[in-house]
Amino acid sequence: MKVGVIGLGKMGSAVVFRLHKAGHDVFGFDIDAALCKRLERSDIACATSYEELAGNVEVVWLMLPAGTIVDTVIEKVQPYVTKEVIIIDGGNSRFTDSIRRAEECKKYGISYIDCGTSGGLYGQEIGFSLMIGGEFSAFKRVEPIFKAIAMPSGYGYMGPSGAGHYVKMIHNGIEYALMQAYAEGFHLLKEGHYKGLDLAKIADVWLRGSVIRSWLLELTHTIFKHDQEFKSISGSIGGGSTGQWTVDEAYVQNIPVRLIEDALRIRKESNQTGGNYATKLVALLREQFGGHAVKKIT
Repeated sequence: MKVGVIGLGKMGSAVVFRLHKAGHDVFGFDIDAALCKRLERSDIACATSYEELAGNVEVVWLMLPAGTIVDTVIEKVQPYVTKEVIIIDGGNSRFTDSIRRAEECKKYGISYIDCGTSGGLYGQEIGFSLMIGGEFSAFKRVEPIFKAIAMPSGYGYMGPSGAGHYVKMIHNGIEYALMQAYAEGFHLLKEGHYKGLDLAKIADVWLRGSVIRSWLLELTHTIFKHDQEFKSISGSIGGGSTGQWTVDEAYVQNIPVRLIEDALRIRKESNQTGGNYATKLVALLREQFGGHAVKKIT
């Protein structure tokens, strides 16, 4: 298929490379010319304008930060796409925004799909996990794209418009709580009754058959193999909006999410206090899987 990808950051460029590797005719576009040059060095074409990209593809894949920039880019491409074109939002948009955008696109005869995309920096090599919402007929038309981008069997149709981003939002809330649980446990191991425990060895043993083995634990093990003191970094944890959205939705539905709520509160407090050993580990985990910058202590 002919696919145009707008937004060539870490995730966007990974989507481009996977589509290219699978044999799709893919074009990139980004207002940062340096990101386009990276693709061109790999013999992948970059469009020079929204018009050039939108007028030559069957699918427009958006990999942009959540918020008004998504609406702005849709407005820019809309005049140049045909009614057969499908727009896919592969970023972390709020699910209610995705419902609204799908309705607005429908007025122009354009199908709009929301796709929660998980996998971080490793997605380019091993494939992503994709959670997809929108009209089922539109999903089936572009299913070869999802198959190319995802890990084997790593994509699924979740339901009507907004469902893909809704599932991804809650996925991210779970992620907050999981990382905080690992971080607090290792903090206690580090500073508890037995001093000098080898945290890398503990993580390695836990990875071999324990009930808490996971990819996050693998990344934790990688971190501990290089450093177990974290003296040069701040414990401030960055983050997007998906954790807060998860808590907001839980309030609306009157469903308790105390662990996710606590993890979100701890993140916010870490930016005021500088955090502790546990929040340093969370920050390093975010760097491992997503390339998110860790603040250094100067």
